[in-house]
Amino acid sequence: MTPSELDPLDAVLAAPRFHRVLLENDSVRVLDTVVPPNETVPLHTHRWPAVLYILGWSDCVRRDSAGSVTMDSRNLPAPAFGAALWSAPLSPHTLENVGDCELRVIAIEQKQP
Repeated sequence: MTPSELDPLDAVLAAPRFHRVLLENDSVRVLDTVVPPNETVPLHTHRWPAVLYILGWSDCVRRDSAGSVTMDSRNLPAPAFGAALWSAPLSPHTLENVGDCELRVIAIEQKQP
């Protein structure tokens, strides 16, 4: 049993339509995340820090479990195709693609400190 199977809000379990595991071992988990335009990813978490590799960008809004906006990409510079970004672990949140394009990110989650 992998650690993600213990948390019902883990991205892969809570939102499998949007998150696909490409590789998982004791050190890392690699996720392929795809969010089509006008879609909202249900409430989920990312418990590990991750490198995010941008394959397709679209504006998006992240909301916490109470529905409050915690990030609106329309207020930030858009990352370039192929950019690599760092993400700390994320508590329960939803993600709405409010743009016109598919949002696609490869996340390399670091399980070990």
